[in-house]
Formats: sequence, C-alpha cells, structure tokens
Amino acid sequence: MAPVTKKQKTETVKSRKPIIINAFDMGTPGLQWPGLWKHPKDKSRDYNKIEYWTNLAKLLERGKFNALFIADVLGPYDVYKGPRNLTPAATSGAQWPINEPSAVIAAMAAVTKNLSFAVTSSTISEAPYHFTRRLATLDHLTNGRVGWNIVSSYLDSAARNLLNGESLPPHEERYARAQEYLEVVYQLFLSSWRDDAVKLDRERGIFSDPDLIREINYEGKFFKVPGPNITEPSPQRLPVILQAGSSKSGLEYAARNAEAVFINGLNPEGLGVKIKKLKELVKKYGRNPDDVKVVQLVTVIVAETHDEAVEKFLEYKSYSDVEGAQALFGGWTGIDLNEYEWEQELNQVESNAVKSFVENWTKKLPTDPENVKKTRSYIANSVSTGGSGVLFYGSAEEVADEIERWVDISGVDGFNFTYAITPGSFEDIVDILLPVLRERGLAWEDYPKEGLTFRENLYGTKGEDPTFLKPEHPAYNLRWKAGETKEEFEAKLQKTVEENFSFHK
Repeated sequence: MAPVTKKQKTETVKSRKPIIINAFDMGTPGLQWPGLWKHPKDKSRDYNKIEYWTNLAKLLERGKFNALFIADVLGPYDVYKGPRNLTPAATSGAQWPINEPSAVIAAMAAVTKNLSFAVTSSTISEAPYHFTRRLATLDHLTNGRVGWNIVSSYLDSAARNLLNGESLPPHEERYARAQEYLEVVYQLFLSSWRDDAVKLDRERGIFSDPDLIREINYEGKFFKVPGPNITEPSPQRLPVILQAGSSKSGLEYAARNAEAVFINGLNPEGLGVKIKKLKELVKKYGRNPDDVKVVQLVTVIVAETHDEAVEKFLEYKSYSDVEGAQALFGGWTGIDLNEYEWEQELNQVESNAVKSFVENWTKKLPTDPENVKKTRSYIANSVSTGGSGVLFYGSAEEVADEIERWVDISGVDGFNFTYAITPGSFEDIVDILLPVLRERGLAWEDYPKEGLTFRENLYGTKGEDPTFLKPEHPAYNLRWKAGETKEEFEAKLQKTVEENFSFHK
C-alpha cells in the first residue's frame, strides 16, 4: 500500500476504453479505514439517515459512476482478543453497528436515473424464496438498476444468530449450498412466469394468465422450493449476478455464475494471476471470458498537487485506529492477531473465513516484493490505512498513472472506489480525478443513454437484448419466453438443467 510517487507525465497516449467505476460503501460508520469517523469532515456517522444515501447517489450520478456497491456483514467482528470479544470493533466503530443494505436503494433510485446498485446478501441469511421477492421488488422499483452480490458468509458471529446457534459450515459446503440457493433464485425469477404472463386484460378481467405461471418444484440437498415465484417478471428478468471471493471454490462459483467479480490483489501482478485463473475457469464452463468483469477495491486520496495529497494522507492517518484494524482483520480471516508478537510473521495459517484474504495477508506469494514480511505490525498498519484493498494517493495525474498501471499489468476491468472520509473522498474523485481519467479515455463522458439498466451499465447498450443475460450464461435458457408453450418450455428447461446444473439433481 505504497503511495503513488511523483513521476513525469506519460508522453505516449495509449488507446483506452472506459473502465468500470463503482463506489463502495456500507451502512456503517467504519468501513475500510477504522477511526476516520472521528474526522470533523467525515459524515459516515450519518449512515442511518436517508439523506446521506440520497445525497451520495446524486453525487455519484453527477460523476457518471456505473454503480454503488453496498457491502454487508451479518455479525460483529469479534475474533480479535477473543473469542466473542465485541469490544475492539464496538469501540473503534469497525463495521459496527451496521444497517441492512437493501432498504436505502429505492430512495436512491428515486433521485437518480442511471446509477445502478449492487446489494450484498448472504445465502445463509434467509430463505431463497423470500430473498427472491425482495430482490425482484428492487428490480421493479429501480427500473432494472439492481444487482445481487452473492456471499456465502464467513463470520461465526453471523452463523450463531442465523443458524440456530450452529457453527458456520466448512468453506466447501458453504459454496455447495450457495450454488443450490442460486439455482432456486434463477428458476423463481426465470422459470415461474412466462414473459407475457401479465395480461392486464380489463375487458375479460384477467390480470395475469394462470396458465402462464408454473411451479418450479426445485428439490436439492439443501433446498426444496415448489414455487411459483410470488412476484411478476421484473425489468431485467434477472438482476445482475455479482460475486466476491477468489479462493478456489470462490473462483469456480464465479466462473459458473457471475457477471462481475470482486477480486482483491495487493499488487497488480498478483491480481493479474488471479484474473488469469478466473478467465481460464470461465472458458472451461463454456462462457466468454469477456462476459465476466473483474473489479478491484481501492481507496483514493487525490488532491490538486502531490504535496496536498500527502498532507491529506498524513492527516487521515492521524485518525487511524490500529485496534479497529486488527478487529477487521480478525473478522475477514478468523485470525486473532493478539496471539502473535508485534514483529512475528504469520504463516501456515488455516481458517474457515475468507480464504483469499488469509492467503493475501499471511502467505508469501510469488508476486510479493522480496522485502515484504507479513508480520502482525505490517498487517495492522496496512489495514489501518485503507482496509482490505489498496491505497493510491497523489495528484490526479499520479493517481491516474497508477490506475493505468494496474489496468495494463493485471487486465482488471475497473475499480470499486471506497472512501477515507465521506462524502469528501467521493467528491474529490468526481471533481479532481475523473476529469483526468476522461482525458485518457479511462472514464466515459456520459451515460450512453437515459435510463440504463444495471446490465447495460456493465456491458453496454448494444445487442439483441442488452438487459438480459449473455447467451453463454448457464441460466440463459431457464427463461420462459413469450410464445413458448408450457410443454415446449419444460422440455427446454429439462435439457438446460441436465447440461448446466446436473451436479445438483
């Protein structure tokens, strides 16, 4: 997490395409940089006020952001100095307290037209039937501007409260369950209602044709859901599918299902290795690698000059809470840093939490600089200034150079820009950084049309049906299209399930 250094402006202008530019936030006062809520200009304390979110949405749309990604967890980070010790997280405000993420989306949609919204929801949090209704409702209310970031959960503190006191299932089992969960959601969205089932026939008094609605009768190891879906077809037919996680199981899951994936690397070389693995898996599942976009988390501190950015960074750093950082790390990895000496290296650590985080922070990777020692002090100080992503600070030209470097080396499609202080960090990105990115072709000048759906925000507006899944996606043929008889559709459905989902028959 080194600063962006002073450098000469690049003389050769390269041909560029716009990257994905998302904002990253959470309904909490201590997202990625614990302690910054104490800064006099930080407004993260207002996370529980609707005006915080509507003002943020308007700012992001002014900056022509693609989407706002809202993270979530379902329990406290209570591993550090644990077990079940809430004190460091509660004192520092390290992602605690936290509100439910989907509740603010409709309000933000009401004050914007093109900004999309990715909501995080865990496959252990509620029944897939109920979640499908909530997600479909959001797709209706936003006019197709919502996506689902699928997580399988990693906190034992969440499992204790959601699984009747049972421990969090092992990593592999969580992904197997998550796959079934998603298959239920796919079929409720796509296979319950024919596209034209809603008739609104006032003369005959028919709102929806019951012959064009069917039960899905899903039966798997973890779920038995007859259906039919309780909501009518929504604008995107299926909200955008996003996924976070770069463990072996996470990459497999993403390669099968995701349209966008959040993968974190601590350097562009390491990120590039992970992206290459993902793209190879995508091809293995018969999909176009370009159909799976990859986004990296980054904190940006940008100012008019290099020296002003350094001054900002040092000011922000003075508010950092190292105890809160260690609480966050314990939640992400399941590792209690209090068990290690300050300069002791962490290695050979196994955990049932986020496996990719464990590898990034505890194991010496081929792409790591030679002099890096992953000690407790290195981890605590790194997380306390930028969290789980990377940190860029400097002038707009310098930060843009670093963004270009990451794009060139790793092949990443874009970034989730999070904040040091909010909304100040986002205002600086909109007013200082984005004009330079536009000059370089790395950010679009404007939305390509009025009223974008999330999928159009992700892939563009061209194609036969740019609001729906790409044809190679395994769920593409789960859709009951207008004009198909029930018999025709069910024959197609059976074939699709056998070809793409037979591992859960």
